[in-house]
Amino acid sequence: MPATPGEHAHPRPGGTMPEPHVMDHASQSPHPDPVTAILLRNRPELLAALESVTTRAAATAEFDSALAALRGARAETDTHRPRTITELGVFLPSNNILYSYVLFGLIPSGFAGHIVMRPSRRVGEESRRIHRIITSDPAFRAIHPTDIELTDMTQRQFIARCAQTEAVVFNGRPENAREVGASLPHRTLLLAFGSGPNPIVVGPEAELATTARDIVRTRTHNSGQDCLCPDVVFAHDSIADDLVTALREALRSTAVGPLSDPATTVGPLCYPDAVRQAATFLDAHRDHIREGGRVDHRTGLVTPTLLDLTWDDSFLPPEFFAPVVCVMRYGTATDVSRWLHTPTERRRGMYVSVYGEPKLHPPTTTSGTPRIATAVSLDSRTALDAENGNEPLGGYGPDAGHVRAHGTVTARPLLLSAELGGPGTEKGAEA
Repeated sequence: MPATPGEHAHPRPGGTMPEPHVMDHASQSPHPDPVTAILLRNRPELLAALESVTTRAAATAEFDSALAALRGARAETDTHRPRTITELGVFLPSNNILYSYVLFGLIPSGFAGHIVMRPSRRVGEESRRIHRIITSDPAFRAIHPTDIELTDMTQRQFIARCAQTEAVVFNGRPENAREVGASLPHRTLLLAFGSGPNPIVVGPEAELATTARDIVRTRTHNSGQDCLCPDVVFAHDSIADDLVTALREALRSTAVGPLSDPATTVGPLCYPDAVRQAATFLDAHRDHIREGGRVDHRTGLVTPTLLDLTWDDSFLPPEFFAPVVCVMRYGTATDVSRWLHTPTERRRGMYVSVYGEPKLHPPTTTSGTPRIATAVSLDSRTALDAENGNEPLGGYGPDAGHVRAHGTVTARPLLLSAELGGPGTEKGAEA
């Protein structure tokens, strides 16, 4: 959900991101399932398509996450027992295009008779290239009776097209999701994936070296172009100086270069509006920049940047789509809890990662999910690492994700197979 700040949606490579050398594809099982075999057989071509808009490391992580989701698909559908539907409509996001193709195309093909997907215009060429690579494999049609169609319709035309489907997946801005939902008949199930600030809280008991590495690795993933990256880091006053030092050192060692260089971690951003948004924020907070802060509008490069802000309970971090680590110092855990409970943050609550802050005690939902306000609470891990393509994604803020069924909107973590599941199958608990 997106690729402009806010337009990209959530789907992204899940689990702890492997380094490019960790996954040895040649050593995989000699008898993978047929769909997984198609991806493995076409790995070089698929990576080449991804690397036109992402770094080599991010492309490799996305490919590996797509494989993991495919391998977990049978257990997922066995658990949730989704009903068979005639047609599924999908608004694809503008990032994680292979991963999204797997989550909303290949996996649902097991329970949808026809799938029609509209790629984001920002990555339309790359999405069509991935579609061609997969569907032109000689084995695809033999093992894949479901027709997966990519359409070039305008958004308005596609909304009208989706009114004929039984279920729709939307990835994008919350205001656009509401427009789509209002245009669909009540009988159409809508899953709307959005995004949230995904703050990281670093308390007085955090192990700072590990925490700093997690923050920088996550925030610079794909040059910061992922909707699960943290838009703000809350640092307790007692450790803030040391954390800022550790973050500066980690950012200084981040490899910056062209996308064509396999060693690059941070390269030019794909979207001019993301560059402009980052530049506007940095210009407004120039006195608080402790590292980086340079923006090249011509190339689209935003250098890895660190800001150090004092507490402001009215602060609304933008959804950065850039390698910007925004630290805000806090005095007590009550400050952070109060911020998470503000109306704006309750609307966009997705995840909150808590490192070494014992005074933030997340209660649990009826499904056993720990949460603070509407954000799912993660213990010493980032949202990017926690995400799993075979499990519900997101939190309980309606802007982060919601399902519309029979005219009723419910905010909760979303998984398509679960929402189509029969009675008794587990869905994310309601907010």
